[in-house]
Amino acid sequence: MGEFLAEAGEALKTAEAVCGPLKLAQISNRRGSAVWKATGRHGAASIKLGTGEAAEVTAREASVLGQLPGYTVTSGRFADGVWYVTPWLAGPSTWQVFRSLRKGEGGKEEALAAAVGLCRAVADLHADGWVHGDLQPAHGIHGDDGTVRLLDFAWTRRIGSTPWPRFDGTMIHLTAPELAARIINGPQPVETTRTADVYALAGTLWTCVTGTWPLDYATAGLGAGTPVEEIRKAIAHRAVPLSTAMPWPALQARLRHVLLAAPDDRPTAAELAELIEVVGR
Repeated sequence: MGEFLAEAGEALKTAEAVCGPLKLAQISNRRGSAVWKATGRHGAASIKLGTGEAAEVTAREASVLGQLPGYTVTSGRFADGVWYVTPWLAGPSTWQVFRSLRKGEGGKEEALAAAVGLCRAVADLHADGWVHGDLQPAHGIHGDDGTVRLLDFAWTRRIGSTPWPRFDGTMIHLTAPELAARIINGPQPVETTRTADVYALAGTLWTCVTGTWPLDYATAGLGAGTPVEEIRKAIAHRAVPLSTAMPWPALQARLRHVLLAAPDDRPTAAELAELIEVVGR
């Protein structure tokens, strides 16, 4: 905690004003970006610090949080970077909601509701004029009241704006083929799209069902340790087949369609919610 105080004491003071006297638990720390969960008598908050190249990414994310309805954020700068504090979103991630299903212990009804809820949360973001850009199994949080909130807006942009000088992709395993091709061929800055979000959304749900990424790298000869650049090139050329693991065929058939479709033929996030909702009827 001493090191944290030395780096960004204002962030800690801001969290204390919200939560009261704090306990800190570090959630992640990689590539210059660190996140803590701060808890106190009055609540919980997320504290994020970005240093080096991650500083401006953190500043960009704080800016997005400040513009999205239903989110609040306080941010600032310190000698080595940027910090922000935002209320902690309580609830399991989509990945966690699907755990019982993956273990063969039931839970289809809860998983299906979570899948529909995640799709609708993305649809709402799109309807408000945004692209998320980094949808993953841990980036949707499911509240007790059934609402779904999204996380990790570092690569989120408003349609009509390009807030970064360069985009080299996020989670490679959930990157749409056309987006992979743009990253390879340029020109930069590459713009993320809502159709690429829908691809990542379908891939996220596939991963939550099966416990594995949707693409079958082994069949494509891309073993462990294959450089990301080589994987990206294979994805761009659609040279990696989809996995054949189908523990939930009724749901995965709809996801499979999205993952194989050309960008213009993909459903919207709202349409995907409707297609998935039918699975439970």
